[in-house]
Amino acid sequence: MSIDVNDPNVARFDLVREGARRDGVEIVHYAPRFPVPGTRAEKRIERTVALLFLLAGFFGTVFLVIYIWWPWEYEPGANASKLYTPLLGLTLGLMLACIGLAVVTWAKKLLPEEVAVEKRHFGGSAPDERKITGATIAHLGDDTAITRRPLLKGALALGLLPVAGVAIVPLVGGLIKSPSKVNPDNGKAPLFYTGFDPALNGGNPVRLVRHDHTPIRPDEVSAGGQITVFPGIPGGATNEWADSPTLLIHLRPDDAAKARDNLYQINQNDMYGDFVAYSKICTHLGCPASLYEQQTNRLLCPCHQSQFLITDNAKPIFGPATRALPMLPIGLDDEGYFIATSDFKLPVGPAFWERP
Repeated sequence: MSIDVNDPNVARFDLVREGARRDGVEIVHYAPRFPVPGTRAEKRIERTVALLFLLAGFFGTVFLVIYIWWPWEYEPGANASKLYTPLLGLTLGLMLACIGLAVVTWAKKLLPEEVAVEKRHFGGSAPDERKITGATIAHLGDDTAITRRPLLKGALALGLLPVAGVAIVPLVGGLIKSPSKVNPDNGKAPLFYTGFDPALNGGNPVRLVRHDHTPIRPDEVSAGGQITVFPGIPGGATNEWADSPTLLIHLRPDDAAKARDNLYQINQNDMYGDFVAYSKICTHLGCPASLYEQQTNRLLCPCHQSQFLITDNAKPIFGPATRALPMLPIGLDDEGYFIATSDFKLPVGPAFWERP
């Protein structure tokens, strides 16, 4: 039986039920969690939810403090910079966990129990139904603790304000510490050079070295073998130059000839004999592409299974990567050690909008 929605004596929940009926929804069961408001148990749950929101705000604030003031630039032997990323991850995770627990506790312990069955319908709503909808929203606002629970109101404000800062501040920081700002040492933006840039070595070609900083001769890598090399500059094998690890591969003569015949124009003359060097930073998401199959000349990335064909410019032939690995131009110095005759000619790592 319909009710007169304009009758001022009609209870708000009756308007809600009428609105549900007109909308094809049957409220099978509806019961407040606490029929008598203000009980000790209800207050305890309110305080729990409020505490979780405040903890979320606390961890969000700690995240911002670490992000802005914690030393993050790599310095050999400095433990503080090594903790920068783990602490950001820890505080961000705890913040999100507290928000999730607060929302779940609120929904499970404070929101009314309701079971409703809705039938699909089409078309817009009549004016009186829109009035009912407004009453429904007001009713839910009254019954779900915002309007009559000032403690939760304050906890939401204090707790979620730092959360908004967590979302905004890194964006602002990215503009302040722009990756497009030019390094005065070599006149390049950070995304466009690695540790093999001769400008970082007094204008001289940079040697290819092992992790222990020892240089490499051609006869030290057997045919079909490979070795990970780093720029022979101070800190070249550390996280300071995490974009620089390169795979030096000694191809078999037939494979080397095939690789030479397939070279892109940009890679011409960048091999040395049967040797070729490609960045180990996957062009998909930056994982280390380091699993080399010498029989097939494929380089595999273990994270998302991208595969690169070494005998064809290390172009991707399987998986999500869409760009070839950059080739490092190599040669030998006067002492017979491998050097990079120049830096990579293309930016290494995942693709971005300025990369050709």
